Amino acid sequence: MAVTGFLFVVLSLLLTGCWDEQSIEERALVLGLAIDEVQDTNTKAELKTTHLDNQPGQYMLHITAQIAVPGRVPLGPGSEGGGDSGNPVWVVSADGHSLDDCLNNLQQKLAEPRYLIHLRIIVISEDFARHGLDEINDYLRRNPEVRRRTWLLVTGQKAENFMKVQPPLQRVPTLYILSMMDRAVESGKFPQDFIGDFWSAESKWGRDGFLPYVSIRNKENITIDGLAYFSRDKLAGTTQPLDIGAYMAFQGIDPGGYSVLFKTGKYGDVMSRTISRHSKKRTVIRNGKPHVICDIDLEGDLDEHYNTSKPIRTSADLHALEKEFEQDTEQILRLLFQQTQKDRSDIFGIGECVRAHHQSYWKKNVHSKWDWEELYPTVSLELRIRLTIRRVGLKDT
Repeated sequence: MAVTGFLFVVLSLLLTGCWDEQSIEERALVLGLAIDEVQDTNTKAELKTTHLDNQPGQYMLHITAQIAVPGRVPLGPGSEGGGDSGNPVWVVSADGHSLDDCLNNLQQKLAEPRYLIHLRIIVISEDFARHGLDEINDYLRRNPEVRRRTWLLVTGQKAENFMKVQPPLQRVPTLYILSMMDRAVESGKFPQDFIGDFWSAESKWGRDGFLPYVSIRNKENITIDGLAYFSRDKLAGTTQPLDIGAYMAFQGIDPGGYSVLFKTGKYGDVMSRTISRHSKKRTVIRNGKPHVICDIDLEGDLDEHYNTSKPIRTSADLHALEKEFEQDTEQILRLLFQQTQKDRSDIFGIGECVRAHHQSYWKKNVHSKWDWEELYPTVSLELRIRLTIRRVGLKDT
């Protein structure tokens, strides 16, 4: 009897079912989030969910959330989701003194509890990024719902506009931006840089993080305008789109995907496309300062040649083109390296190489992340770039 009674007790625990289940339709799933700085705090009416008195003049945030509407989000290519063909997302905004405060104020406008488990895109304005990301990084890193593969983007425009954009190729703006960034990584147009990668870089003493710098063109086109790099958790500067390819060449990130139009002295304007990148870096200490030697091997195709009066026919012609391309690439890389040195943002991870291979120098001179950021402008660079053109397209016979 004792054994039977014990089995009944055990089986009763297995028959409890999903006592705490909650239907997905009873959740407010946040797909995308935009964060802006409130310019005039006196004109914003707070909900005061977390405090009693408004504090005029204090720094405030404005968030815009893109929330999935149950039954309307497309389930696959060409799918219309459920039977309702209305707007698949609902855009809601709120203000607050911190990200947590904003999300609490946002909850006051929602019937269902909000969830960030499906948050895939976060867009922050450039003005907000220059104030620093300490607060939102701390909140997001401690939140177990936030995925490390979420994309964090920076824009020079209002971030809330990205939650309202309506691209013709996708009914859900957040999914369109997500697909655009994933395809850019696959095609060699942008390095993999999820929010988890950014946090990892920022946590290292010898490296600084960067994020995609994006913008909206013609109200519905989203473009990647360069890198937004950081120093001391604050936005330090932005680059040109072509600098993305230069950075990926320095890091040896494969596959290649950038095409470069450059003017040669003999053959005129030529378009070359990089299809493969490989690099090897090593550091030495010269005259008490770190010195970087970077060997970069590139393979590419000759896509277009505009000067038909001077055809490119022989291997000597290709060799001359390769040399000119190597010189142009070196100039672009040096300018990018000098720009990041000026802004004290080591996005290349040179400090990590020094820390790994010159421990005595590192222990003597670097006692915090800020120490390396002060030393980074003194680093000298030696580039050795080699380009091999594999294909030249159709030839005259």
